[in-house]
Amino acid sequence: MQRRHLLASAAAGGIGLLAAPALRAQEAWPRGRPIRVICPWPPGAANDALARLTAQRLQEKLGATAVVENRTGGAGLVGTNAVLQAAPDGFTLLASAFNTAVMPLVLKGATFDPERDLEVMARTAQAPLVMVMTGQRPQRTLAEVIAAARDRPRDWNFAVSSLGSAGHLATIEFLRRTGLDINLVTYRGTQPALSDLMGGNVQLLIDPSFALLPATGDGRVRALGIATAERSTLAPSVPTMAEAGLPGYQFQSWYGVWAPKGTPAEICQQVNALMQETMREPAIVDRLKNQVLEPVTESIEQTRRFIGAEISRATELLRSVNYQPE
Repeated sequence: MQRRHLLASAAAGGIGLLAAPALRAQEAWPRGRPIRVICPWPPGAANDALARLTAQRLQEKLGATAVVENRTGGAGLVGTNAVLQAAPDGFTLLASAFNTAVMPLVLKGATFDPERDLEVMARTAQAPLVMVMTGQRPQRTLAEVIAAARDRPRDWNFAVSSLGSAGHLATIEFLRRTGLDINLVTYRGTQPALSDLMGGNVQLLIDPSFALLPATGDGRVRALGIATAERSTLAPSVPTMAEAGLPGYQFQSWYGVWAPKGTPAEICQQVNALMQETMREPAIVDRLKNQVLEPVTESIEQTRRFIGAEISRATELLRSVNYQPE
């Protein structure tokens, strides 16, 4: 697959700040200085909103002072490295996404092992991926797009919002499954990729549903399929990718909280319990679902197993297409 990189500077599409009702503070933890919740993505993205929700709950429930720091750059590597290099004392957390798990598989500069060098605390939310196309092309279905791209591949460009994103891996799998040879155009976030899609500079994009479905209302963007087992209740007219012709094609992005390796287990457990409690609150559930995000409540061990499976799947996929880190 050919690649060219368009270094657009806008942030990934996301959701607004998730407000939460005031809660009774429990015993303060930890004391002495603010907890830094580092988000390796720009303000306004889903990662950022969930990072701020995490910080807010640390303050409300644990009596801690928590601040969000947006350390952007390097497809998430700059912020991740800041956490990897921090002391494992509970004062530095990482609020990131799927990218964290697969970063060493796709970026030359990522030399860490996410399972060995970070302490997982919790997954917080997940979102199905959706495939969209520019409204400037006449095709209406996935089958029509595949036929047109197979006939004239150089007339098609596939936007990738960020190297190592869930959408990036899903795009690679789509091309592998269909046998298409379409040029990939890499951006620094969903919004610049989506803007170019609306303008017809690129023709296809796969990314989280919360970022793309709202853009399909005026005809400039057309949804081709959602990568879920069943149709979404928030987009019932959008077929699943299986219905569109790719059986078994399921992808999602997900978001979580990590800490430097060696952070005390009791701190990790406390954050896990806090986020599980938060993600069960009806007000938070409603806010997330309205943004096509699904809250996640699971133990640290369940999250470890989930991430291990995600890494195995990504490793096998990238090996199958002989992907070389960039």
